[in-house]
Formats: sequence, structure tokens, C-alpha cells
Amino acid sequence: MPQQQHKLIEIALLFFKLGSIAFGGPAAHIAMMEDEVVKKRKWMSQEHFLDLVGATNLIPGPNSTEMTMHCGHERAGWKGLFVAGFCFIFPAVVITGVFAYLYEQYGQLPKIAPFIYGIKPAVIAIIIMAAYRLGKKAIKTIPLAILGVIFIGGSLWGLNEILILFGGGLLGLLLYFARKNSKSLNSIAPLLLVHLANPIQIGNLKIFLTFLKIGAILYGSGYVLFAFLDTELVAAGWLTRQALIDAVAVGQITPGPVLSTATFIGWQLHGITGALAATLGIFLPSFLFVLILNPLIPKMRKSNVIGAILDAVNVAAVALIITVCIEMAKDALTDWRTILIAIISLCLVFFLKKINSAFIVIIGALLGYILSLI
Repeated sequence: MPQQQHKLIEIALLFFKLGSIAFGGPAAHIAMMEDEVVKKRKWMSQEHFLDLVGATNLIPGPNSTEMTMHCGHERAGWKGLFVAGFCFIFPAVVITGVFAYLYEQYGQLPKIAPFIYGIKPAVIAIIIMAAYRLGKKAIKTIPLAILGVIFIGGSLWGLNEILILFGGGLLGLLLYFARKNSKSLNSIAPLLLVHLANPIQIGNLKIFLTFLKIGAILYGSGYVLFAFLDTELVAAGWLTRQALIDAVAVGQITPGPVLSTATFIGWQLHGITGALAATLGIFLPSFLFVLILNPLIPKMRKSNVIGAILDAVNVAAVALIITVCIEMAKDALTDWRTILIAIISLCLVFFLKKINSAFIVIIGALLGYILSLI
């Protein structure tokens, strides 16, 4: 088998697996990627992985999905980019599509809350390990460590993550001119679903163009996505706000990118063709952005000035991961069962360092189900 073909198959299998088990939002997805791509397979250095994450945070689109594309490009060029992105998105789109069909037909979904109950504390352990490993690489100097503390405090205080990232870049530039320096990361809760009010039927082209616009300008987390969708869909009378809440919930309780919410909404608007149009529209800009950005990152790192900006952005990204972890912990660690699952998961990731993050997710899900019976 030619080496290029072997690499593409390797990429496809890895990111299909991650797309099938990557619960917990962008921070968790990136943590799993770092474990698979840097620690286990050594496709790139931790420093370069950080640079990719930092740069990804500065462009629109779903950060973790764009990171899969970067990883694929690093391994097998532009073909690897498209294979990695498609294979990561595909499982979430299919699962969300099934949920959309069930929701349309029966007005409810299978009960998966006990499994999600255990997955969330397990995912926190995965994020903590990634933050620890990446933080060691990102925090190179005392000034960067101080910036990290400031970024965590600002994020917990409620500052917008985009403001923190771009502000971090500006502070890194100021630090560079004050002296010199040089390196990248970013940022779930199940809801009970209720009934869907009848939406307005619209054409597939309109659906595609609407989600293309959202995908091209979307920054930030799923909550920012919620705001965009509220403006574009609810205000236009395409969906009720309750239907939108249900759609976002489906995106959050399924593995893979939360932007698979688009698949669910597209299905409600115009059946399976609407789902395909919405999915293609919201993800297409990410493929194009990464295709343009990836070759530029090594050149950016060679510049002392841009390298200093990347260093600060990397610290800001790690700070955002830590903040996400803190917020998730407040939401997920609600009783002795979830605390026990989190402790067991932490022990596994720190003491059994070769354990695959997929097993942590599966173990968390099983423990959540078993302990919920007690």
C-alpha cells in the first residue's frame, strides 16, 4: 500500500473514532487530539500543536473541528485535511440526524441522561490532563505565567473569550517590545427535550446560505452559536425559541462538534435535504480557513514579533481551557457519585498515562449508569 494512502486511512480511522466518542465540547476534543496526535503518534511536537490551537482560536469556526483539519494536514497534506475534517464531523452528523428523525416522528429521544451523567466528570479529568501538559509547554517565562493567571481571572469574571484571546495577543506584543519572548489552545450539559413547534418551510439554498454565513463569522463557544441561531432563525420566524433550545441540546448531548446542531435544525426546516444543506453550509468555511492558514503558521513562528503574539495567545488558550474545566466542574460535580467518577478518571489519566481517552469516556459512561441505579 502506498505510504500516502496508508496515512489517509490512519487519519480516517483516528478521527472517525474521535468523532464517535468526543463528548465535552472543544476543550475536551482538543485534549483527546493532543493525547492521540502528539503523545501517542508523535505527528508533531507539543509546541507546534499549541501554535495550531492558538492560531485556530483567532479565526472563525468550530475550534476543535478546525484542529482536526490542521492535524490531518500535518500528516498528509491537503488530502489529510479534508479526510480528517470529514471523518470527525460524520459521526456527529449521522447521530444528530437520527435524533432529528426521532424527534420529528415521536417528539422525544431515547433516555441517555444516566450515561451523560458519568461522561461529564470523566471528560473533566481528560481536560485537566491536557491543560497540565500543554500548560507546561506554553508557560515559558514568569511574565507568561502572570498573564495566564490574569486570563483565568478575566475569563471567570465573565470577559468574552475572543476579547481574552486577542487581548492576549496584544499583551504578548507589548511584552515582546518590553523585552523578548516566544508560543497555542481553547475552549455541555444535557437538557430534557420537549416538543417542536411547526417551523416555516424554506428552500435548501436559503438554508445553505444562512448557515454558510454563520459558519464564516462564528467565533466562540456553543453559547455564541446559540445567539447567532436565535438572531437568524427565531427572529426570522423559521423556528420557535423552544425548538432552538432543543436543537442546541441535541448538539451538546451527541459526540463531536456542537455545530452538528445545524444538522438537526436543517432537518426540521426541510427534511434530510435541509439537514445536508445546513451541515455543508456551516462547516464549509472551516475547511477553507484552515487550508489557507495551515501553511502560514510555521512562517509566523519564525517571526520574533508574531512568535511573541502566539506565545501569549497560547497561554490565553490554556487559561480558557482551565476556565472551561472549572465551569464544567461546577455544573457536573453535583453529588458524591459524580465526584467519585471524576476522582477515578483523574487517577486513570495521571497514573495510567498510556490509557486511551476513549476508554476514559466509556468507563465514565458505564460508571454513570451503574451509580445512577444506586
